[in-house]
Amino acid sequence: QVQLVESGGGLVQPGGSLRLSCAASGFSLNYYAIGWFRQAPGKEREGVSCISTYGSTTYYADSVKGRFSISRDNSKKTVYLQMNSLKPEDTAVYYCAADRWCRSNWSVEGHYDSWGQGAQVTVSS
Repeated sequence: QVQLVESGGGLVQPGGSLRLSCAASGFSLNYYAIGWFRQAPGKEREGVSCISTYGSTTYYADSVKGRFSISRDNSKKTVYLQMNSLKPEDTAVYYCAADRWCRSNWSVEGHYDSWGQGAQVTVSS
């Protein structure tokens, strides 16, 4: 059974940092690119970042470029999203999802087959 589980969310002050983890089970993570998405209240889900199967290629949304960093450890079957300099507008439920590769239009959620349940990130003073 293919499963993705996010963890590491929480409440953080503006300017703070969090690291999200996406743990995979039931399939070989080596064969999949992983995307991170987020959905803020009342807004559509948007792509945040994507990392290729072995991490050689990464993509970021303009809104997080320079502040967020995606990485992966295939031996641990885990993908990470390091989030620095967090802003209140980063508040959202964050999801990870699997695709066979990071496409040129990687932020289109319809490309992704399997999704985690989401992790809440709240940035507030």
